[in-house]
Amino acid sequence: MWSGRRGLLRPLGCGVEELRCRRREREAALRKARREQQLVSKRLLRDEATEEAEGGCVVVILGEAEIQEFLRLAQRGIEEKERERALVSLRRGLQHPETQQIFIRLEGSIRTLVGLLTSNQALLQLEAARCLHELSHSEQSAVAEACLPATSYLLTYLSGHSSDFIELCLYTLGNLIVESEAVRRQLLPQGIVPALAACIQSPRLTVLEALGYALSQLLQAKEAPEKIIPSVLGSTLPQHILQLLQPGPKLNLGVAVEFAWCLHYIICSQVNNALLITQGALTTLGLLLLDLAAAVQRTKNAGLELLVCPVVRCLSNLLTEAAAETVGGPVHLRDERVVAALFILLQFFLQEQPSLLPEGLWLLNNLTANSPSFCTSLISLDLIEPLLHLLSVSNVSVLVLTVLCNVAEKGPAYCQHLWPGLLLPTLLDTLALSDTEVVGQSLELLQLLFLYQPGAAQAFLQQSGLQALQRHEEVAQLQDRVHALQQTALHG
Repeated sequence: MWSGRRGLLRPLGCGVEELRCRRREREAALRKARREQQLVSKRLLRDEATEEAEGGCVVVILGEAEIQEFLRLAQRGIEEKERERALVSLRRGLQHPETQQIFIRLEGSIRTLVGLLTSNQALLQLEAARCLHELSHSEQSAVAEACLPATSYLLTYLSGHSSDFIELCLYTLGNLIVESEAVRRQLLPQGIVPALAACIQSPRLTVLEALGYALSQLLQAKEAPEKIIPSVLGSTLPQHILQLLQPGPKLNLGVAVEFAWCLHYIICSQVNNALLITQGALTTLGLLLLDLAAAVQRTKNAGLELLVCPVVRCLSNLLTEAAAETVGGPVHLRDERVVAALFILLQFFLQEQPSLLPEGLWLLNNLTANSPSFCTSLISLDLIEPLLHLLSVSNVSVLVLTVLCNVAEKGPAYCQHLWPGLLLPTLLDTLALSDTEVVGQSLELLQLLFLYQPGAAQAFLQQSGLQALQRHEEVAQLQDRVHALQQTALHG
């Protein structure tokens, strides 16, 4: 993705600042393209043991009369067991979308259900909450909005004593948040952010995982950057999230995955990433990256990539903020172990999760873009050659070449370690490709090498470099730069 400016690779007149400026423009476009497509989804919390105990019957559509009878029995049944059985039957019927539609159209049905939700009888209260949970899983926004009268009670119960009930309320809220902006508008003044901030201090992992789900759904709302995330950043939630992402024996994979995505959505909003950096986000994420690299060497746990992906993305995006502004304190990653860990993860991606390979390379790009120390780490750890081998993976070639440009632009001492080795034959191979973006990035790297490395242009000519350039002379996006590089190679 070269910018629209033409003829920048001109003989003798192409300075490092121009190359850097053009690459930064392209990286800004890449950052925008790398925004995660929203992971909006719904979750259904059902007790399999309870389902089996109830006979595992086929779900049937309930008519108005049946719904009214079950509600009547739930309200006025003589025995508590009878009332509970009525709600169980209603809940099972509400698993069918058609029953849900009939239910919300029935006058007084939601009001009755909310009344049962506020009952002082725990079993009835639980079954009423389960009925609401079934409704929350509907794909129809009208069903979610019909549940609006229940939201304040669901929030209130987050401060209760039953972890199972709190978990159910959180998943129900998360499902409702996904479906309806009206629900979100109501929840904010009702105090969902303070309620979640209080609930995140729970010692129960199931509650924390459910909370992470509900919060992630809230953070993905289209209005989140203006109306939600400022409140979240003003609460204690970010500090608690970072605590839950601290590596160590207490780290729980399921909980960490949920909150890593929460952090990712907050960072992508760009509301106040400097605040997250001052709270230690870079340090926490860097340590977690080291821990994950060690973990993938110990185990083939298929779930690790679920955490690696948001952690890598969080680090990548935060580094662009750290590079853009100076924040006091030890906020920048300066440990070469981060580079070593990242290459362990790149190898893991290559073998187990190829789709995540671009994520790791994007992080490597952001690490090396403004940091001579990380470029030095690449060289001192002998990682240039493994990086070159990744050029054979078609969907990451441009990112690999961009990282190499980051190293080369640091000056003659760095170019000396790049040249010649495998780099020249590798670049000649990339010039044989028809992908204009890959070829364009190769031209940029060659220009930097010609600027900083004596003898690079001559070696290029001796290896039939001019012939390699000729095939691109008529390509509109490349011809000006090809001509400029030819002149530089021939005349210096």
